[in-house]
Amino acid sequence: MNFWLMKCEPAAYTIENLERDGKTSWEGVRNFQARNFIRDEMKEGDKVLFYASNADPSGVTGVAKIVRAAYPDKFATKKGHKYFDPRATPDDPIWYMVDIAFVEKFPAIVSLDTLKATRGLEEMGVIRKGNRLSIQPVTAREFDIVVKLGRSGSRQG
Repeated sequence: MNFWLMKCEPAAYTIENLERDGKTSWEGVRNFQARNFIRDEMKEGDKVLFYASNADPSGVTGVAKIVRAAYPDKFATKKGHKYFDPRATPDDPIWYMVDIAFVEKFPAIVSLDTLKATRGLEEMGVIRKGNRLSIQPVTAREFDIVVKLGRSGSRQG
């Protein structure tokens, strides 16, 4: 099993939306490294830290899981869609998506500042300056530390 951190801006989609919907597709990734994680490494059952980016504060809001492994991003070939890519074709889709399902919402956000200050998370990608990837691998230990922080329920701001 792999562990991931997936970023989404609250204006686009939130952990509350995922809780309401039960599951959703994670489309629109247009970075090759993040695409490779989706296409080559994400598997059904993998666990996900759901991260609210460009939020106040930014941080982990809950947990999801991968419920459908990589498949072509249907919006890449849909003319007029914001995720359309004229290079993508049905035979060479270029971009991929996965489906995620809701697992749990934390009582409070585990803020980026808290992640930076927490022992054991020093190597976590999201806290490294300049790391803007929307999908990042995390270790099982990092995942467990963040979930423990999230379940503690204290305001992490």
